[in-house]
Amino acid sequence: MFPPIDAILAADPVAATGGKELGQSREGRAVRGFRFGTGARRISLLGGCHADEPVGPRLLNHLAGYFAALPADDPLLDRYEWWIIPHINPDGEARNRAWYDGDDEAYDLGRYLAGVVRELPGDDIEFGFPRNQQDAGARPENRAAYQWWLAADGPFTMHISLHGMGFAAGPWFLVEHSWNDRLESFKKTCGARVAELGYRLHDVERHGEKGFVRLGRGFCTRPDSESMRQHFRGLGDEAMAERFRPSSMETIRGLGGGGDALTMVSEMPLFLLPGVGETLGPPDPVAVEWRKRIEGWRTSIERGAEPAAIKAESRQAGLRPMPIRDQLALQWTMVEAGMNATNIECQE
Repeated sequence: MFPPIDAILAADPVAATGGKELGQSREGRAVRGFRFGTGARRISLLGGCHADEPVGPRLLNHLAGYFAALPADDPLLDRYEWWIIPHINPDGEARNRAWYDGDDEAYDLGRYLAGVVRELPGDDIEFGFPRNQQDAGARPENRAAYQWWLAADGPFTMHISLHGMGFAAGPWFLVEHSWNDRLESFKKTCGARVAELGYRLHDVERHGEKGFVRLGRGFCTRPDSESMRQHFRGLGDEAMAERFRPSSMETIRGLGGGGDALTMVSEMPLFLLPGVGETLGPPDPVAVEWRKRIEGWRTSIERGAEPAAIKAESRQAGLRPMPIRDQLALQWTMVEAGMNATNIECQE
């Protein structure tokens, strides 16, 4: 029933004027959502919460184009109802396009370091959803998505927020903590696909910091807003702690009378760091050394070094970009495996 990734990527990405305009960004750009299907199982897919992570929006733009061309009786539309926001942060997308536009196979480290822009903690969209319908202080992008989701007739079955990492040893999968015991097949499927494509799973031990609890190599619980607040309170920064609102995952699980939605986060690295994760730490000594090198390259760019020179130097050091197609394929694998996990749950 699930199409191969090549079929999805062959579909034309949705036009900027497609779907429904849910609202506007801070700077007046449209935030768009797409609904497909009439099935009983409601699936939410969200991209762009961090605007320096372009692969999720890329997949969702093609996926929406693929669904738009399907006949109404296709099983994907007959059994499921899809709620897709390809990019919730169009302002951030505009700021980051300079380094990723035109890259079809892999991203360029020099261009990335020269142009990447990311919101500061407390202002990123993932942890900015309204606390309730009266929360007018949330960003307009978050309020637009929230109001759209409120229109759903009942709870969601699954929600995945598609994210990425600038640098990591390999793919990393963050899952709903209450679902951990029901995800053995999901973990095997995702892990096997990572190995099939020739990658190692990212691995890190954060001892619950910000809600990250290691579940095994490559798998971790997703973060939550209360853990984020506790982290900053522990640093003595109460003002920052109070800026954290519910995440998209927490918001979806609270809609439609509650329910038990499987919520997850995909984390695909733009650039692969060899040797990271052999020692979990913290600290991971190899990760520490890579961070120093990357900051050195960033400083060189700021002082006028040519991005092409930084790209060449990083290649010599062993850093490699992860092919975009493989990132897209693994994100789709995560969607498929998550849907299979919820299907098993519904049948039991």
